[in-house]
Amino acid sequence: MSNVVIVGGGIIGLFTAYYLEEAGFGVTVLDQGDLAQGCSTGNAGMIVPSHFVPLASPGMIGKGIKWMFSAKSPFYIHPRLDRRLLEWCLLFYRAATPKHVDRSIPYLKNLSLLSKSLYFDLAQQHPEAKLGLEEKGLLMLYKTAAVEHEEVEMAQLSNTVGIEANVLSRDEVRALEPDTNLDVRGAVHFTGDAHLDPARLYDFLKKHLQARGVRLVPRAAVQRFVATGNTVTQIVTNQGEFACDQLIICAGAWSATIAKELGLRLPLLSGKGYSFMQTNQPAIRIPAILTEQKVAVTPFGNEVRFGGTMEITGTDHSINSKRVQGIFESIQRYYSDFSPTMPQPETVWSGLRPCSPDGLPYIGKTEKWQNVLFGTGHSMMGISLAPGTGKLLAEQLRHQKTSMVIDAFSPDRYS
Repeated sequence: MSNVVIVGGGIIGLFTAYYLEEAGFGVTVLDQGDLAQGCSTGNAGMIVPSHFVPLASPGMIGKGIKWMFSAKSPFYIHPRLDRRLLEWCLLFYRAATPKHVDRSIPYLKNLSLLSKSLYFDLAQQHPEAKLGLEEKGLLMLYKTAAVEHEEVEMAQLSNTVGIEANVLSRDEVRALEPDTNLDVRGAVHFTGDAHLDPARLYDFLKKHLQARGVRLVPRAAVQRFVATGNTVTQIVTNQGEFACDQLIICAGAWSATIAKELGLRLPLLSGKGYSFMQTNQPAIRIPAILTEQKVAVTPFGNEVRFGGTMEITGTDHSINSKRVQGIFESIQRYYSDFSPTMPQPETVWSGLRPCSPDGLPYIGKTEKWQNVLFGTGHSMMGISLAPGTGKLLAEQLRHQKTSMVIDAFSPDRYS
């Protein structure tokens, strides 16, 4: 039985372990954290085939420049002299073209739909997981005519590629959300989107994998690799050495540093996001994006999570209170009768989302090494794309035809 070591115990790493164990591999998961929290637990929990356009798109350049001058804006890059940041920004600029968007759409759409299907399979096979998986769709709420124009265009494109989207008037939106007073111009409803509780999902996967014999090793920071020829044979960590037949890097924001140890160029920066919980009163029923503010809203029964911002940074976990304030102030602009309470700093979650400059994840094998694969760079879409990524990596290790074409996700595309 082949021995696979996965570096990274986030949602991508755990789903990869899930499908590998299911296929009969022996699996060890190493994580430098405590395997208790991270980017995989405090996010919006959205499964969004509607998000098939990569972050690197023409409109993001102008918006990004405008947003950079506000500490409360949805997107922020702290100006600094940093070679990695300059390289990432240049690659992002080069990728933000209509041609890149057109090429990327089918890849992201297919990966999203694959993942969504696998989520519903998982929920059916493991009802004991109580994932809170619901297909209520996603409301893209807007307040201005300019953003309405953008969202209607996106809805038209979405319907063209086979993702159902309905443009709703203010009254139609209010009919879907009768318990709260929505102050909006209208919305686009992506009816096929879904959501779940990411903390429950993460907890279930950990317990399931351990029960199936997968070894989970917390606080195991990678120090170096031992190789014979073009094959990695050992991972040396502060918790000891781990032999491997196959190595998969799913280390999120730290993947670029690990790739460098392997002699690989993997442009990647962290996009820090924040979220906090509020009492869901008056009740919000349907997950939403507050489009002008880029704030995600996910109801979980008696509570609702508000999250957002994309703060391009390194691996700094510190809380920027102005970013949190920006999310907080956006709530009543849309839900006018909602009475939020400014969260205390200790209740604010932050996560580092690994962002590639072209907005596509890195999935699959690298030519430099015979036995090294990557599953990282999913940006804000980690939960949404995780099962599909894990399934594709397991198929590659089994030398099967993959469920979809994945050449656009090659880890070697910047080498």
